[in-house]
Amino acid sequence: MKIVVPVKRVIDYNVKVRVKADHSGVDVSNVKMSMNPFDEIAVEEAVRIKEAGNADEVIVVSCGVASCQETLRSALALGADRAIIVETDVELQPLAVAKLLAAICHKEKPQLVICGKQAIDDDANQTGQMLAALMGWGQATCASKITLNENVATVTREIDGGLETLEFPLPAVISADLRLNAPRYATLPNIMKAKKKPLETINPGALGVDVAPRLRTLKFSEPPKRGAGIKVADVAQLIDKLKHEAKVL
Repeated sequence: MKIVVPVKRVIDYNVKVRVKADHSGVDVSNVKMSMNPFDEIAVEEAVRIKEAGNADEVIVVSCGVASCQETLRSALALGADRAIIVETDVELQPLAVAKLLAAICHKEKPQLVICGKQAIDDDANQTGQMLAALMGWGQATCASKITLNENVATVTREIDGGLETLEFPLPAVISADLRLNAPRYATLPNIMKAKKKPLETINPGALGVDVAPRLRTLKFSEPPKRGAGIKVADVAQLIDKLKHEAKVL
């Protein structure tokens, strides 16, 4: 079985995001970039499936600028076998990424795609669902447990008030949630090995995909700063303030 894992290069989750002075975008100059945390979980799950003997190859795919190669090398160091970068300077939106991934799937013919449920930069949570629709495959989102039995996948996902278990045939698309696993750390020997693993570079034109943006972002702005809290003497004062100042009662 072949598994494809899309990975995205995003601003590291430890970095405070800054908006440009002209509000045209997010300032990424001299900012640490890393693999999207949900995608890292997806890579770990794919590698674990392979280590359990249920898969033969794990392919990681990234779409974007040339610097995405660094993210792919990180995924290779975690245990992926080879990488593909769809290189473009165009701002990629979820539908364009889904179309690119669909073209990769038609070419590679994987039995399973495991992706992160969302990217921490745009929080779109759309690409996996769009990919499943384009391929006509079954899907499960926000997976907290994945079990494979021959050509059938069983996925447990967290929902409001409990857990939901889905069973469907492969090929399929599964998106990973935080509690699916804890990604391993890349060891130095594996980081060195990753430098020698194959990394293929292609462009959207070669895949026959139009990646022109369909949406236009008008403005970026930071959320308003929260005001300082206050202490109240008793419950009566709290209710009074909720009624007359906050106006929530």
